[in-house]
Amino acid sequence: MNKKYFQLFSVVVLLSLAAPVHASSKETIKLLDLFGDVFDKVKRDYVEEVDDKELVESAINGMLSSLDPHSSYLNEKDFDEMRIQTRGEFGGLGIEVTMENGLVKVVSPIDDTPAYRAGLQSGDYISRIDGEAVMGTTLSEAVDKMRGKPGTEIELTVLREGENEPLTFNIERDIIKIKSVRARKEGDDVVYVRITSFSEQTSDSLKREVRKLKKELGGKFKGVVLDLRNNPGGLLDQAIEVSDAFLERGEIVSTGGRVPDSNKRFNASRGDVIDGKPVVVLINGGSASASEIVAGALQDHKRAIIIGTKSFGKGSVQTVIPLSASKGAMRLTTSRYFTPAGRSIQAEGIEPDIEIEQAKLEEIKGRKVASEASLRKHLKNNNGKKDGGKGTGEDNKDGEESSVYEKDYQLGRALDLLRGIHIFSESKM
Repeated sequence: MNKKYFQLFSVVVLLSLAAPVHASSKETIKLLDLFGDVFDKVKRDYVEEVDDKELVESAINGMLSSLDPHSSYLNEKDFDEMRIQTRGEFGGLGIEVTMENGLVKVVSPIDDTPAYRAGLQSGDYISRIDGEAVMGTTLSEAVDKMRGKPGTEIELTVLREGENEPLTFNIERDIIKIKSVRARKEGDDVVYVRITSFSEQTSDSLKREVRKLKKELGGKFKGVVLDLRNNPGGLLDQAIEVSDAFLERGEIVSTGGRVPDSNKRFNASRGDVIDGKPVVVLINGGSASASEIVAGALQDHKRAIIIGTKSFGKGSVQTVIPLSASKGAMRLTTSRYFTPAGRSIQAEGIEPDIEIEQAKLEEIKGRKVASEASLRKHLKNNNGKKDGGKGTGEDNKDGEESSVYEKDYQLGRALDLLRGIHIFSESKM
């Protein structure tokens, strides 16, 4: 490709990406001419022969990735993989990542994936991949290095807050099949729902699981704990539908940008999958994007109490624009998310209503304190139970609750809160 041809080519391609106000700018033409000169010199003088396609794709990706951490160029292979991922199955390690300070930052590991089982955590920085420094590479290049044939091993060097030395993880790649919704009964009165990501079937799976478990619990059903911790996000329409499942009316989320088409409002339709029963939502620093839309919508409408720690703060919208010339696409940030109250999530995140750090519960054992029942000749209760009975007519759940706290302190607090809300609501009726 000669210089004059490339300059004409670059004007046509790059001006198609520029805003109309700049299309006739002489300064823009000069800059594109500079770009053509650089390309020509690289082609002619670089120490090794370089491929035209690779140079042009790298230039486009450099332009997009310089805008923000989430804009990028997707070649044909990357575009195909992205479409597979949104359907809930892809190859790799099972981590959602972004770029920060020149390193790959883990937004969150995905449940039951190689990265999750190896112990990678939200907030980790990947500094080396198979011994090669990440600094100086683009996010897409780093992601390409982490992908590979299932069964092959990769070594990641990780910087973690609170650790004096880098950590090394040897992880075997695998096919990542994501079941985005997992649900179960907690005790005999609460439905626990964990959403790991927002893919094509998330909303339908959530409503199906909740209805099934709600029916099983019958009249004892008290509400739902919705766990969005370490959920990196996903499809906008699924975040809207999940929010809508618990709302009867009102705005769920709005988007705003420079282009009129990016200014949209999304509203709830009638119908609450749990008929107004209480909802408690769990979030943390690994809850991003679509997770923050759900948490923000339910929080602003006072439909749920949000507990845990502050969320990640990814409040920007990426539009995937197919490019027919390359069979690839570009992912371009086109707008920002706003909660129903008009709050921007970007770089701020969602503040929980009740901040609860994850903790390890340790029992403090002391001497036994005397009670009325231990006193000589104490009066009997006459409640029809033997001495020492609880007198509540219910089974003792102490063992069950203590085990929940030991495994997941935040979940234990969420269950206590939801049951407390139910008791309070019943007392007002």
